[in-house]
Amino acid sequence: MAYFLAKSEPGVYSIDDLESDGTTVWDGVTNPQAVRAIKEMKTGDMVFIYHSGGVSAVVGVARVVGAGRPDPKNPKSAVADLEYAGRVDPPVTLSAVKESGEFNEWALVRQSRLSTMAVPDSFVKWMRAAGHRF
Repeated sequence: MAYFLAKSEPGVYSIDDLESDGTTVWDGVTNPQAVRAIKEMKTGDMVFIYHSGGVSAVVGVARVVGAGRPDPKNPKSAVADLEYAGRVDPPVTLSAVKESGEFNEWALVRQSRLSTMAVPDSFVKWMRAAGHRF
């Protein structure tokens, strides 16, 4: 099982929206690096939902229930089906990630505008060791 991170502004699509909807098609991504990450998603993989804007933080988690594939509406994009799997308690702020000093090479820190990316295994272990439940 792999982990990914997908960013959304809470006013556009929030963890509350995903919880209410149950499932969603993750779409609208056109950056080539982010599109590659979506295409790599396999059924059963997990996706951390990250709210950008305001307090930037990992706030929830979703399960991939439909593998990444080309977007039928946009040849430069890709889509994946996600299912709500819970909240991250407490949320993991970008400040905490940066302050740890352990993830300076991760795209979340280096490429702040990248919307979807793979998550290093060390981040998942770091979150668990720090007491974040998901």
